[in-house]
Amino acid sequence: MTKATKLLNALPPPQRRRLMELAQEVSFPEDARIFEAGGTADRFWVVRSGAVSLTQQVTSIQRVTVASLGAGDLLGWSWLFPPYRWDFGAEAFSPVRTYEFQAQPVLRLCEEDPALGLTLMRIVSEILAHRLEATRNKLMEQYAIHRRVL
Repeated sequence: MTKATKLLNALPPPQRRRLMELAQEVSFPEDARIFEAGGTADRFWVVRSGAVSLTQQVTSIQRVTVASLGAGDLLGWSWLFPPYRWDFGAEAFSPVRTYEFQAQPVLRLCEEDPALGLTLMRIVSEILAHRLEATRNKLMEQYAIHRRVL
């Protein structure tokens, strides 16, 4: 798997089929706030088309885009970890179509099928590690720009 692992493509076909039985197709219009940092994380999405910006509030008035997601990308991982609150915000940069998954049925599926659960957690962990590194780099860039302005 690479840094740009796509969740559904990384799952073996039988596991992908089982997970997709829980999917619901959902759309968001351009500029829609999909979720806010600190909100309840009880679902996740796989982007089918369009672009989503992950944002971090760095001051009371400044929000920074820390990542851009597109087709095949996982949107949301906070549903896996207590206290189940979003770490970032997300906004539709264009009209977005997704597969939406409710956290509780997916977690039950993972308990029923430990092999699927382990595979899913490994894929999400890889995605998470890549995103955190990219976010750190983006915030460091913003910090450097801010220091030059002062």
